[in-house]
Amino acid sequence: MSELTKTELEVMGATVPFYTYTIEDTQYFEFDTSKCGPPDPMVNAMAGLKLVDSADKKLVMINHKFPGGLIGKIGDNYTNEKEELADGNVKIVFSYIAGESEKADLTQNSCAG
Repeated sequence: MSELTKTELEVMGATVPFYTYTIEDTQYFEFDTSKCGPPDPMVNAMAGLKLVDSADKKLVMINHKFPGGLIGKIGDNYTNEKEELADGNVKIVFSYIAGESEKADLTQNSCAG
């Protein structure tokens, strides 16, 4: 298998580095907030989800735990696949849903509480 080439990407509103890479015909946007506290995971997820505007784009989030508050906000607008990582972190892959992703309110990037 060939080495995956990740390119750093500037994302408006992000507080951590974002990277992009392509696997087959899908473009991935990835960020890691596993060492960040609130509100960084939510802020960066909302910034990254703005890039997922078609079925051939996905957002990969690495976090210290499953982002329940985030899923509560956008769970009906994007599918998500959760993977427990060996280091104890969680990888969540968000995918576009035609007709639903456009309805997500990506301006609400903080947890109430």
